[in-house]
Amino acid sequence: MALAAALTLSPGIAVADPGDHGSTGELRAKLNAATRDYNNAKGRVAASRKKQKKLGKEIKSLEAKSEELYGSVGRMAATVYKGSYADTVAALMDSGSPESLAEGMATVSYLATRDHKQIQALADTRDTLAKKRYAVQLEMRKQRAQLKKMANRKKEALKALMAAGGGDPTGGPDGGAPSADPSPRAPDGSWPPQTCSEDDPTTGGCLTPRTRHALEEAREAGYTRYTKCWRQSDGDHGAGRACDFAAFTDGFRNEPAYGSDKRYGDNLAGWFVANADPLAVNYVIWYKRIWMPGSGWGTYNGGGDPASDHTNHVHVSIQ
Repeated sequence: MALAAALTLSPGIAVADPGDHGSTGELRAKLNAATRDYNNAKGRVAASRKKQKKLGKEIKSLEAKSEELYGSVGRMAATVYKGSYADTVAALMDSGSPESLAEGMATVSYLATRDHKQIQALADTRDTLAKKRYAVQLEMRKQRAQLKKMANRKKEALKALMAAGGGDPTGGPDGGAPSADPSPRAPDGSWPPQTCSEDDPTTGGCLTPRTRHALEEAREAGYTRYTKCWRQSDGDHGAGRACDFAAFTDGFRNEPAYGSDKRYGDNLAGWFVANADPLAVNYVIWYKRIWMPGSGWGTYNGGGDPASDHTNHVHVSIQ
Protein backbone atom coordinates (compact mmCIF):
# COMPACT_ATOMS: atom_id res chain seq x y z
CA MET A 1 0.00 0.00 0.00
CA ALA A 2 1.27 3.44 -0.89
CA LEU A 3 2.36 5.56 2.06
CA ALA A 4 -0.11 8.37 1.39
CA ALA A 5 -3.02 5.94 1.10
CA ALA A 6 -1.99 4.12 4.25
CA LEU A 7 -2.14 7.36 6.23
CA THR A 8 -5.63 8.38 5.15
CA LEU A 9 -8.76 7.62 7.17
CA SER A 10 -12.20 7.14 5.71
CA PRO A 11 -14.37 10.30 5.73
CA GLY A 12 -16.46 10.85 8.82
CA ILE A 13 -14.25 8.96 11.28
CA ALA A 14 -13.54 10.99 14.39
CA VAL A 15 -9.99 10.83 15.62
CA ALA A 16 -8.78 12.21 18.94
CA ASP A 17 -5.08 12.85 19.48
CA PRO A 18 -3.55 10.94 22.40
CA GLY A 19 -2.06 14.23 23.62
CA ASP A 20 1.20 14.78 25.47
CA HIS A 21 -0.16 14.36 29.00
CA GLY A 22 2.14 16.81 30.77
CA SER A 23 2.61 14.65 33.86
CA THR A 24 4.97 12.44 31.85
CA GLY A 25 6.73 15.21 29.92
CA GLU A 26 9.61 15.53 32.37
CA LEU A 27 9.97 11.76 32.53
CA ARG A 28 10.19 11.47 28.76
CA ALA A 29 12.80 14.21 28.59
CA LYS A 30 14.97 12.29 31.06
CA LEU A 31 14.42 9.03 29.22
CA ASN A 32 15.36 10.64 25.92
CA ALA A 33 18.60 12.04 27.32
CA ALA A 34 19.59 8.72 28.87
CA THR A 35 18.63 6.50 25.94
CA ARG A 36 20.20 8.89 23.41
CA ASP A 37 23.57 8.61 25.14
CA TYR A 38 23.09 4.86 25.58
CA ASN A 39 22.38 4.37 21.87
CA ASN A 40 25.34 6.50 20.84
CA ALA A 41 27.67 4.64 23.19
CA LYS A 42 26.38 1.29 21.93
CA GLY A 43 26.97 2.36 18.33
CA ARG A 44 30.50 3.52 19.13
CA VAL A 45 31.28 0.19 20.83
CA ALA A 46 30.05 -1.72 17.78
CA ALA A 47 32.10 0.47 15.42
CA SER A 48 35.17 0.13 17.64
CA ARG A 49 34.86 -3.65 17.79
CA LYS A 50 34.55 -3.76 14.02
CA LYS A 51 37.70 -1.66 13.71
CA GLN A 52 39.46 -3.86 16.28
CA LYS A 53 38.56 -6.96 14.26
CA LYS A 54 39.98 -5.36 11.10
CA LEU A 55 43.16 -4.42 12.98
CA GLY A 56 43.44 -7.99 14.24
CA LYS A 57 43.47 -9.32 10.68
CA GLU A 58 46.08 -6.75 9.68
CA ILE A 59 48.23 -7.67 12.69
CA LYS A 60 48.07 -11.35 11.81
CA SER A 61 49.20 -10.60 8.26
CA LEU A 62 52.02 -8.33 9.51
CA GLU A 63 53.20 -10.98 11.97
CA ALA A 64 53.49 -13.51 9.14
CA LYS A 65 55.38 -10.99 7.00
CA SER A 66 57.68 -10.13 9.92
CA GLU A 67 58.52 -13.78 10.48
CA GLU A 68 59.30 -14.23 6.80
CA LEU A 69 61.54 -11.15 6.68
CA TYR A 70 63.23 -12.13 9.92
CA GLY A 71 64.17 -15.49 8.41
CA SER A 72 65.48 -13.84 5.25
CA VAL A 73 67.61 -11.36 7.18
CA GLY A 74 68.86 -14.17 9.40
CA ARG A 75 70.05 -16.14 6.39
CA MET A 76 71.76 -13.03 5.04
CA ALA A 77 73.54 -12.47 8.36
CA ALA A 78 74.72 -16.07 8.35
CA THR A 79 76.13 -15.59 4.86
CA VAL A 80 78.08 -12.51 5.95
CA TYR A 81 79.32 -14.26 9.07
CA LYS A 82 80.67 -17.16 7.02
CA GLY A 83 82.73 -14.73 4.98
CA SER A 84 80.98 -15.05 1.64
CA TYR A 85 81.17 -11.30 1.01
CA ALA A 86 84.88 -11.25 1.86
CA ASP A 87 85.52 -14.14 -0.51
CA THR A 88 83.62 -12.34 -3.25
CA VAL A 89 85.65 -9.16 -2.81
CA ALA A 90 88.92 -11.15 -2.81
CA ALA A 91 87.90 -12.84 -6.03
CA LEU A 92 87.18 -9.47 -7.56
CA MET A 93 90.68 -8.22 -6.73
CA ASP A 94 92.05 -11.15 -8.69
CA SER A 95 89.93 -10.34 -11.72
CA GLY A 96 91.78 -10.64 -14.99
CA SER A 97 90.26 -7.56 -16.65
CA PRO A 98 88.66 -4.22 -15.84
CA GLU A 99 85.42 -5.48 -17.43
CA SER A 100 85.09 -8.48 -15.13
CA LEU A 101 86.02 -6.29 -12.14
CA ALA A 102 83.24 -3.81 -13.06
CA GLU A 103 80.71 -6.61 -13.46
CA GLY A 104 81.71 -8.11 -10.12
CA MET A 105 81.46 -4.77 -8.32
CA ALA A 106 77.97 -4.27 -9.77
CA THR A 107 76.98 -7.67 -8.36
CA VAL A 108 78.33 -6.82 -4.90
CA SER A 109 76.50 -3.47 -4.99
CA TYR A 110 73.25 -5.21 -5.96
CA LEU A 111 73.61 -7.74 -3.13
CA ALA A 112 74.31 -4.98 -0.61
CA THR A 113 71.32 -2.94 -1.79
CA ARG A 114 69.06 -6.00 -1.69
CA ASP A 115 70.16 -6.90 1.82
CA HIS A 116 69.71 -3.34 3.01
CA LYS A 117 66.16 -3.33 1.63
CA GLN A 118 65.41 -6.58 3.44
CA ILE A 119 66.66 -5.13 6.73
CA GLN A 120 64.70 -1.91 6.19
CA ALA A 121 61.56 -3.88 5.27
CA LEU A 122 61.84 -5.87 8.48
CA ALA A 123 62.28 -2.69 10.53
CA ASP A 124 59.31 -1.00 8.80
CA THR A 125 57.09 -4.06 9.25
CA ARG A 126 57.88 -4.29 12.95
CA ASP A 127 57.23 -0.57 13.38
CA THR A 128 53.86 -0.85 11.65
CA LEU A 129 53.05 -3.91 13.71
CA ALA A 130 53.75 -2.03 16.94
CA LYS A 131 51.49 0.85 15.82
CA LYS A 132 48.65 -1.55 14.96
CA ARG A 133 48.93 -3.25 18.33
CA TYR A 134 48.80 0.12 20.06
CA ALA A 135 45.75 1.04 17.97
CA VAL A 136 44.01 -2.10 19.24
CA GLN A 137 44.77 -1.04 22.82
CA LEU A 138 43.23 2.38 22.12
CA GLU A 139 40.09 0.78 20.69
CA MET A 140 39.75 -1.41 23.77
CA ARG A 141 40.06 1.69 25.97
CA LYS A 142 37.33 3.40 23.96
CA GLN A 143 35.10 0.38 24.36
CA ARG A 144 35.57 0.26 28.12
CA ALA A 145 34.70 3.96 28.38
CA GLN A 146 31.58 3.61 26.23
CA LEU A 147 30.46 0.45 28.04
CA LYS A 148 30.74 2.34 31.33
CA LYS A 149 28.65 5.16 29.86
CA MET A 150 26.04 2.64 28.70
CA ALA A 151 25.78 1.20 32.21
CA ASN A 152 25.42 4.67 33.76
CA ARG A 153 22.78 5.80 31.27
CA LYS A 154 20.82 2.60 31.82
CA LYS A 155 20.75 3.30 35.56
CA GLU A 156 19.66 6.90 34.96
CA ALA A 157 16.76 5.82 32.74
CA LEU A 158 15.56 3.21 35.21
CA LYS A 159 15.86 5.66 38.10
CA ALA A 160 13.70 8.21 36.28
CA LEU A 161 11.15 5.56 35.38
CA MET A 162 10.96 4.23 38.93
CA ALA A 163 10.55 7.76 40.31
CA ALA A 164 7.44 8.03 38.12
CA GLY A 165 5.99 4.81 39.53
CA GLY A 166 7.18 2.37 36.87
CA GLY A 167 10.28 0.47 35.89
CA ASP A 168 9.48 -2.97 37.30
CA PRO A 169 10.72 -5.64 34.85
CA THR A 170 7.93 -7.20 32.84
CA GLY A 171 7.42 -9.23 29.72
CA GLY A 172 6.69 -7.76 26.31
CA PRO A 173 6.82 -8.49 22.59
CA ASP A 174 10.26 -8.78 21.00
CA GLY A 175 9.31 -9.00 17.34
CA GLY A 176 11.89 -11.60 16.33
CA ALA A 177 14.66 -10.80 13.83
CA PRO A 178 15.18 -7.23 12.53
CA SER A 179 13.90 -6.55 9.02
CA ALA A 180 14.07 -2.76 8.55
CA ASP A 181 16.63 -1.03 6.37
CA PRO A 182 18.99 0.81 8.76
CA SER A 183 19.26 4.56 9.02
CA PRO A 184 22.75 5.94 8.28
CA ARG A 185 25.09 6.40 11.23
CA ALA A 186 28.07 8.71 11.80
CA PRO A 187 31.53 7.20 11.10
CA ASP A 188 32.05 6.51 14.82
CA GLY A 189 28.82 4.51 15.02
CA SER A 190 26.73 7.17 16.78
CA TRP A 191 23.57 8.86 15.51
CA PRO A 192 24.21 12.38 14.15
CA PRO A 193 21.82 15.12 15.35
CA GLN A 194 18.90 15.85 13.04
CA THR A 195 16.31 18.59 12.76
CA CYS A 196 12.63 18.47 11.84
CA SER A 197 13.33 18.89 8.14
CA GLU A 198 11.17 16.27 6.38
CA ASP A 199 7.46 16.56 5.59
CA ASP A 200 5.25 14.52 7.93
CA PRO A 201 2.73 12.72 5.68
CA THR A 202 0.47 12.04 8.68
CA THR A 203 -0.19 15.65 9.71
CA GLY A 204 1.39 18.14 7.33
CA GLY A 205 3.96 18.98 10.02
CA CYS A 206 7.57 17.89 9.97
CA LEU A 207 9.74 14.91 10.98
CA THR A 208 13.43 14.25 11.29
CA PRO A 209 14.80 12.13 8.43
CA ARG A 210 15.25 9.15 10.79
CA THR A 211 11.68 9.38 12.06
CA ARG A 212 10.33 9.64 8.52
CA HIS A 213 12.42 6.59 7.60
CA ALA A 214 11.14 4.62 10.62
CA LEU A 215 7.54 5.49 9.70
CA GLU A 216 8.04 4.35 6.12
CA GLU A 217 9.74 1.13 7.20
CA ALA A 218 6.82 0.34 9.52
CA ARG A 219 4.41 0.89 6.64
CA GLU A 220 6.49 -1.40 4.42
CA ALA A 221 6.30 -4.04 7.16
CA GLY A 222 2.50 -3.91 6.99
CA TYR A 223 1.61 -1.59 9.90
CA THR A 224 -0.74 0.67 8.00
CA ARG A 225 -3.41 1.65 10.53
CA TYR A 226 -4.01 5.28 11.40
CA THR A 227 -0.90 7.09 12.64
CA LYS A 228 -0.17 10.61 13.76
CA CYS A 229 3.38 11.89 14.27
CA TRP A 230 4.01 15.63 14.50
CA ARG A 231 1.91 17.90 16.69
CA GLN A 232 2.50 21.18 18.50
CA SER A 233 4.26 20.26 21.75
CA ASP A 234 7.47 20.69 23.71
CA GLY A 235 8.23 16.96 23.50
CA ASP A 236 9.28 14.44 20.88
CA HIS A 237 6.21 15.01 18.71
CA GLY A 238 6.93 18.72 18.41
CA ALA A 239 10.56 17.95 17.50
CA GLY A 240 9.45 15.47 14.81
CA ARG A 241 10.97 12.52 16.65
CA ALA A 242 7.90 10.49 17.60
CA CYS A 243 4.82 8.81 16.16
CA ASP A 244 1.61 7.46 17.70
CA PHE A 245 0.27 4.34 15.97
CA ALA A 246 -3.41 3.64 16.69
CA ALA A 247 -4.28 0.07 17.62
CA PHE A 248 -7.74 0.42 16.08
CA THR A 249 -8.52 0.69 12.39
CA ASP A 250 -10.59 3.84 12.93
CA GLY A 251 -8.17 5.91 15.02
CA PHE A 252 -7.49 6.65 18.68
CA ARG A 253 -10.54 5.33 20.47
CA ASN A 254 -10.92 6.29 24.11
CA GLU A 255 -10.82 2.65 25.23
CA PRO A 256 -8.21 -0.11 25.64
CA ALA A 257 -7.52 -2.35 22.68
CA TYR A 258 -8.54 -6.00 22.91
CA GLY A 259 -8.50 -9.05 20.68
CA SER A 260 -7.13 -8.52 17.20
CA ASP A 261 -6.55 -4.81 17.87
CA LYS A 262 -4.31 -5.59 20.84
CA ARG A 263 -2.48 -8.22 18.79
CA TYR A 264 -1.86 -5.56 16.16
CA GLY A 265 -0.39 -3.28 18.84
CA ASP A 266 1.68 -6.15 20.28
CA ASN A 267 3.07 -7.00 16.87
CA LEU A 268 3.84 -3.38 16.03
CA ALA A 269 5.55 -2.72 19.37
CA GLY A 270 7.54 -5.93 18.97
CA TRP A 271 8.55 -4.96 15.45
CA PHE A 272 10.00 -1.66 16.68
CA VAL A 273 11.82 -3.46 19.50
CA ALA A 274 13.34 -5.91 17.02
CA ASN A 275 14.38 -3.03 14.76
CA ALA A 276 15.43 -0.63 17.52
CA ASP A 277 19.11 -0.77 16.59
CA PRO A 278 18.81 -0.08 12.83
CA LEU A 279 16.08 2.56 13.33
CA ALA A 280 17.58 4.42 16.35
CA VAL A 281 14.61 3.78 18.63
CA ASN A 282 14.83 5.61 21.96
CA TYR A 283 11.86 3.89 23.54
CA VAL A 284 8.51 2.22 22.81
CA ILE A 285 5.44 2.65 25.04
CA TRP A 286 2.51 0.23 24.76
CA TYR A 287 -0.11 -1.11 27.14
CA LYS A 288 1.26 0.24 30.44
CA ARG A 289 4.75 -0.93 29.50
CA ILE A 290 7.83 0.81 28.17
CA TRP A 291 10.75 -0.72 26.30
CA MET A 292 14.18 0.94 26.45
CA PRO A 293 17.50 -0.20 24.93
CA GLY A 294 19.62 -2.04 27.46
CA SER A 295 16.73 -2.43 29.92
CA GLY A 296 14.01 -4.22 27.99
CA TRP A 297 10.37 -4.01 28.98
CA GLY A 298 9.29 -2.38 32.25
CA THR A 299 6.04 -1.15 33.74
CA TYR A 300 4.83 2.33 32.81
CA ASN A 301 2.52 4.49 34.89
CA GLY A 302 0.78 6.86 32.49
CA GLY A 303 -2.14 8.16 34.49
CA GLY A 304 -5.08 5.78 34.13
CA ASP A 305 -6.85 6.67 30.88
CA PRO A 306 -6.29 4.72 27.61
CA ALA A 307 -4.27 7.51 25.99
CA SER A 308 -1.99 8.08 28.99
CA ASP A 309 -1.53 4.37 29.64
CA HIS A 310 -1.02 3.79 25.90
CA THR A 311 -3.56 1.00 25.75
CA ASN A 312 -5.10 2.44 22.57
CA HIS A 313 -1.92 3.31 20.69
CA VAL A 314 1.80 2.52 20.41
CA HIS A 315 4.14 5.45 21.00
CA VAL A 316 7.60 5.26 19.38
CA SER A 317 10.35 7.84 19.97
CA ILE A 318 13.25 7.97 17.52
CA GLN A 319 16.63 9.48 18.31
